[in-house]
Amino acid sequence: MTTILQSNLLCIGCIIQVPATLSKSKKKWHLIFTTIYCSRTFSSLVIKSPTAKEKTKVIPRSPSHVSLTVIQENSPFRIDQTTLIELVKEKKIESTEDIAGRHEAFGSNTYKKPPTKNFFHFVIEAFKDLIIMILLGCAALSLGFGIKEHGPKEGWYDGGSIFVAVFLVIAVSAVSNFRQNRQFDKLSKVSNNIQIDVVRGGRRQQISIFDIVVGDIVCLKIGDQIPADGLFLDGHSLQVDESSMTGESDHVEVNRSQNPFLLSGTKVADGYARMLVTSVGMNTTWGQMMSQISRDTDEQTPLQTRLNKLTSSIGKVGLAVAFLVLVVLVVRYFTGNTTDEKGNREFNGGKTRTDDIINAVVGIVAAAVTIVVVAIPEGLPLAVTLTLAYSMKRMMADQAMVRKLSACETMGSATTICTDKTGTLTLNRMKVTKFWLGQDSMEEDAYSISPFVVDLIHQGIALNTTGSVYRTSSGTEFEFSGSPTEKAILSWAVGELKMDMEKTKHSCAILQVEAFNSQKKRSGVLIRKNIDDTVHVQWKGAAEMILAMCSRYYDASGIAKDLNDSKRMNFEKIIQGMAASSLRCIAFAHKQIPKEEYENLKEQKKLKEDSLTLLGLVGIKDPCRAGVKKAVEDCQYAGVNIKMITGDNVFTARAIATECGILRPGEDMSSGVVVEGEEFRNYTLQERMEKVDKIQVMARSSPFDKLLMVQCLKQKGHVVAVTGDGTNDAPALKEADIGLSMGIQGTEVAKQSSDIVILDDNFASVATVLRWGRCVYSNIQKFIQFQLTVNVAALCINFVAAVSAGEVPLTAVQLLWVNLIMDTLGALALATERPTKELMEKPPVGRTEPLITNIMWRNLLAQALYQITVLLTLQFNGESIFGVTEKVNDTLIFNIFVLCQVFNEFNARKLEKKNVFEGIHKNKLFMGIIATTVLLQVVMVEFLKRFADTERLNWGQWGACIAIAAVSWPIGWAVKCIPVPEKPIFSYLKWK
Repeated sequence: MTTILQSNLLCIGCIIQVPATLSKSKKKWHLIFTTIYCSRTFSSLVIKSPTAKEKTKVIPRSPSHVSLTVIQENSPFRIDQTTLIELVKEKKIESTEDIAGRHEAFGSNTYKKPPTKNFFHFVIEAFKDLIIMILLGCAALSLGFGIKEHGPKEGWYDGGSIFVAVFLVIAVSAVSNFRQNRQFDKLSKVSNNIQIDVVRGGRRQQISIFDIVVGDIVCLKIGDQIPADGLFLDGHSLQVDESSMTGESDHVEVNRSQNPFLLSGTKVADGYARMLVTSVGMNTTWGQMMSQISRDTDEQTPLQTRLNKLTSSIGKVGLAVAFLVLVVLVVRYFTGNTTDEKGNREFNGGKTRTDDIINAVVGIVAAAVTIVVVAIPEGLPLAVTLTLAYSMKRMMADQAMVRKLSACETMGSATTICTDKTGTLTLNRMKVTKFWLGQDSMEEDAYSISPFVVDLIHQGIALNTTGSVYRTSSGTEFEFSGSPTEKAILSWAVGELKMDMEKTKHSCAILQVEAFNSQKKRSGVLIRKNIDDTVHVQWKGAAEMILAMCSRYYDASGIAKDLNDSKRMNFEKIIQGMAASSLRCIAFAHKQIPKEEYENLKEQKKLKEDSLTLLGLVGIKDPCRAGVKKAVEDCQYAGVNIKMITGDNVFTARAIATECGILRPGEDMSSGVVVEGEEFRNYTLQERMEKVDKIQVMARSSPFDKLLMVQCLKQKGHVVAVTGDGTNDAPALKEADIGLSMGIQGTEVAKQSSDIVILDDNFASVATVLRWGRCVYSNIQKFIQFQLTVNVAALCINFVAAVSAGEVPLTAVQLLWVNLIMDTLGALALATERPTKELMEKPPVGRTEPLITNIMWRNLLAQALYQITVLLTLQFNGESIFGVTEKVNDTLIFNIFVLCQVFNEFNARKLEKKNVFEGIHKNKLFMGIIATTVLLQVVMVEFLKRFADTERLNWGQWGACIAIAAVSWPIGWAVKCIPVPEKPIFSYLKWK
């Protein structure tokens, strides 16, 4: 061996000498070759050469590429032989300076992102909007016709004003989208900040994925995303899903001998391991790939799509009305039915001058253009953007991170929520409260347990776990890491059974591991005792499943007894009794394996699963969360059905479901309310469809059962929300209408498959998300009602006045001013209403229900009819009623119209409730916007006469305007007394 080592070292010494004549690029290739040669030489010394028999069985994996990180000559990070000797001699554990040095030498675990879109990008995008293009076209026409009719000195007012108003709309839209994009970037940063388990300073701890450096030892388990490129150190049954990198769906086995390479961005599909980080950030293939991908923030939600169609349909109506007005006015003019200010006919055949005809046609076209401007509700897209952005921000504060915008609104329509138990309905703070050895309950210090049995239990806990125990010194507290169940068992074993984990680990060698997953509900380990070279199998898992694998059991004195039918029934009763007390039951079993049987198992790569000896049972208490019962009741009151899907046994599931309010005490369990996953799976399709609505609790379920239930519910027309935390939950999370993953216990695979991440794993946060979803939908409906009232009233007034009198009372500038103030400020006021109690008093909104309900039609038509009546009366008789000039009358019409919208904004706050002022003192933003709107209107009327074509009003006229507009309130109250049919009046018009 020494001779081989010396000869290899001589070869290495030869190739390390780099000739000075080589170019820089050739020197780099020389260094790479040296690295590969050295690594292979050392690995050949470590790895045992296979025998002839083994050679025939081993099929070497040929990797498609090898990733190497070569340290540059001028690197500030140096390690030589002297440094290594000092490190070991002084027993130095890595320091902050060491980590900082590695960070500086090898870079951070972050990747360069594509440049973010700047403000001008959103300005250009706003210009591309069809509505904006039509408005700009109208402004250009109005400007040209105005200059033609009134000359350049005064003719530019209308067209110029429209241009100013359009640019204001563009600015508001661009600012809103720019801010939303920034918000997405912030959310993306939070979403990507994954917590990773690493070993630093001999201690297992959680750090951010961005803080990982080369040389870190990372602990991996099922569902984890591999945070950097690295090498396999130790572990068992590690299967990696490399589909994100290679596109291959088959899982790749990673081990020390044939394939030790772990790639950043791939995911752990099975097993567990520890890895040594070799490359981070931009030095990994994943980093280079992600640096070229930018998140798409232009996602259109279903509601936005429906609103775009609604806007387009209203625009078409406006164009049709405008064309009709154009035809009527042209016909009226050319048939001699119009007169000038002196009462003379405007058109007298051949006697009329060409200039007069052109000016008249220009005026008619301008009136038609004004109607188009009025008809397009350009505030709707803005309102949706504002509502979604506001709700996303508030939901983040309420412990819910939205990954997909459409989930905000879809959640408001949810009819069924399928929830996990552990960590969602319960606290996930587990503690062992019961221990049964044989058929006796082991109370503290009540019995002396055989040391032989205690040793077996120590081995079953210390070697068959993914958790760890850490203690800085003998006098300090123990620190436990791992899943809550693992931590509870380790804490109990160390505290009650005086287990020394390190001593137990060193006394045995692990030969094979079968890792725990949610389908098998158990984990096993094959070990060899160092003291006598005997082979043993240890199993741990769901009590009834482990019990089914056993044929004997140990009592407290260490005597193995046969497990006959009566004793098996006794054990089943013990398990059921613990489960009925809301305890999770875990069993431990053991078996010594004869040498010949071990050889057979080794070839099959399987662990012994029968004829085991039961070591003991533990009951783990996981208390319900404090506010979960109230949250469940709120959801049920809101017409949302709650179903609990859990891997626990049927008795534990039933006890927890009753405690949480999902099941009522004394409810008949034989009616199919509680089922087991296997039973549900074995139903025929027809039986599943019949029974799925009745089922409230599904116990002992696999992820496939959860997926099956989601599919059945969707086929029955339900809008389904599903919570999940495991890797195997990913299909159900993707299949559901809204996937809700858990932020604390959830694996990365589950989070990336979900639409919303519940940051505190609490079911109360799921109920909050439901409230916010309904709030988004309700706020949009409020704004639609408000916006359409403005549009319907303005369209009718201008149409009737244009057809009957040949002129329009509201100019294009005034109407754009109304649109701008009402759209921007109105959207901000109504889009930022917070969720209220009455939202949870109504049943869920169905997928196909119309956006504009009968209640909304009733409210908006009543208000629009009142405004049309008042304004048309003033249009034809206002001068005589108030004794004012035509110019002042037009100003009164404009002022009353705006003030009607201000008062109607209060009515829009509540679609059904008569008291529209409820909770208004809490919404300071709403009151501020109302005050701003009134102030801007005063400025418009009193100070911008030339711009808005208005005249100043006296105090009496202002009082009259306010009094007429205030009648909107009693009308709003009275009209809500009128009942409306449930079936949509305009059911044939589908605003999808």
